[in-house]
Amino acid sequence: MTKTLGTMAYMIQEMYHTYKDEERYIWFVGRSDDIIKNSSYRVGHYEVESALMEHPCVLECAITGVLDEIRGAVIKATVVLTKEYQLSPELVIKLQNHVKKITTPYKYPRIIKFVKELPKTISGKIKRKEIRETRN
Repeated sequence: MTKTLGTMAYMIQEMYHTYKDEERYIWFVGRSDDIIKNSSYRVGHYEVESALMEHPCVLECAITGVLDEIRGAVIKATVVLTKEYQLSPELVIKLQNHVKKITTPYKYPRIIKFVKELPKTISGKIKRKEIRETRN
C-alpha cells in the first residue's frame, strides 16, 4: 500500500465508522461523531430516529449520546411533538417501548427531552452538536 492510500484509509477510519465482512466488502455504518457507544454496543442515530419518526406523536427528532459512568454513553432523544399530543410520563414510556419494538431493546432512548423546535442550519439540517452541548 502506498503512503497516500494508507493516509486515506486512516482518514476514512477516523471520520467514518466502517467494517469489513468475511467477503472483504466494506460496510458504511455512519460518521464517527454520530456513533453512540452504549455499553459494548455501537448505535447509529439514523435507526433510532427512524423508529421514533414512525410513531404518530413525533413531528421530528434528533438522537445524540450523553456520557454515562456505567454505560459509557446513553441514547438521548430530543423530540418535537405533533400538535395533537401533550407531554406526559406515559408518552415517554410509549416512545421507549415503540423503539424497543421496532429496533432492539438496547437501542431505546433512556433520556427523552421534548422541545418546541430543533436547532437547524440555514439549509435545514439538524445541529446535533448544539443539542449535544446542551444539558439534559
